[in-house]
Amino acid sequence: MIPVSAFEGREIAVFGLARSGLTAARALVAGGARPCLWDDKPRPRAAAFAEGFNVVDLRDADWRRFAALVLAPGAPLTHPAPHWTVGLAQASHVEIIGDVELFARAVSAAPAASRPRVVAVTGTNGKSTTTALIGHMLRHAGRDARIGGNIGVGVLGLDPFRAGAIFVLELSSFQLDLTHTLKPDVAIILNLTEDHLDRHGDMEGYAAAKRRVLRNLTARDTAVIGVDDPWGERFLAELQAAKATNAWPVSVRRPVSGGVYVAEGVLYDALDGSPVAVDDLRDVTALPGRHNWQNAACAYAAARALGIGATEAISGLRGFPGLAHRMETIRVIDGVRFVNDSKATNVDAARQAMSAYPRFYWIAGGRAKSGIDTLSNLFGSIAKAYLIGEAAADFGATLAGRAPVAQCGDMDVAVRAAFEDARATGEEAIVLFSPACASFDQFADFEARGEAFRSAVLALQPDSTRGDAR
Repeated sequence: MIPVSAFEGREIAVFGLARSGLTAARALVAGGARPCLWDDKPRPRAAAFAEGFNVVDLRDADWRRFAALVLAPGAPLTHPAPHWTVGLAQASHVEIIGDVELFARAVSAAPAASRPRVVAVTGTNGKSTTTALIGHMLRHAGRDARIGGNIGVGVLGLDPFRAGAIFVLELSSFQLDLTHTLKPDVAIILNLTEDHLDRHGDMEGYAAAKRRVLRNLTARDTAVIGVDDPWGERFLAELQAAKATNAWPVSVRRPVSGGVYVAEGVLYDALDGSPVAVDDLRDVTALPGRHNWQNAACAYAAARALGIGATEAISGLRGFPGLAHRMETIRVIDGVRFVNDSKATNVDAARQAMSAYPRFYWIAGGRAKSGIDTLSNLFGSIAKAYLIGEAAADFGATLAGRAPVAQCGDMDVAVRAAFEDARATGEEAIVLFSPACASFDQFADFEARGEAFRSAVLALQPDSTRGDAR
């Protein structure tokens, strides 16, 4: 755990007692603060009380005594309406921050000799894979890399600072909205497409939250910007015009000068101006598809910014095992490969997975964030769609006459139906679970949904007359 001494001796309100909230409260206590905790749900309150925390109904509290409000990222700051704690804090001019801001203040307060370097990764899609990949590459190179934030361990639950440590953090737009003083040594914006507009109002609000990762960079720092969408191009142009930091473009669609790019699957390092081919990403089985090439290119750029040589960086990249629920091969049975991409919680993420295969049996559906009309150029690659969850009827109507459809309702039915159809062809086939939806209609989160897919696949029985299942 990382102690936070920025509020030593002062009372601080903490709302939201899931993973990040409780960890923040522990870190504040370790730093000498007096946190007052609350949650809208009774179970987390009871757990906090059992741990010995001061559980206080913040509706009845005197907010003038609080030095700050540490707000859980899941509680809305502005849209669709501010959480009730936000209104109370603003009425008493109480600063509103999150656990990443507490981390940033702990970094600033640390003695120079033990102050860690920080890599901050954000974007709409690919954050977790890129964060984990950077951590893997750094550890392969012998560095003390700590991975956390919006992936794995909450940032304040990571091991304390020490000389040489590098914290690699995945940061969501919700977390960045509550972060003010973070100054990463390397800041990465992978891409930006429509997502979470209910929480940010519109694309300008969403982009503004993502842009916050760049706001405190200096001439010693590096920004790695994916420029294959208009927002990335805009961010890069702003940085280059300001001339305040190193700005490295990354593209998987065109060559770029002074950055890193991928052409026909080959990774090029053009950081010194003259492009040098450093690896063929088509051979890296854990990172299939153009979207993963973008993740790899950004991770490579980050490693280079941190002083890792090209050869060592590529060696680490090639040893990356991949992440669960992100283009993860679960099993090959009777020639049918089952790919778990449960993390595809929006249409653009599903597009990336679907684009990786020329033909596939598609399991999709859940709680839709949008329709799938924008995927129409990929409908011809769908051998058949197996639809589940709340979005099944709407997705089916969009696909009608453009791809075969089976309304399956739940995961087990979809997996069995897709397997039987794919196996019947007698050829190698892909069953792709890339739902293009949130999970909350049938599952607690995308991980639980991915595990349900895994379980359904592992329950399938091979045809004893056809080779081995793997």
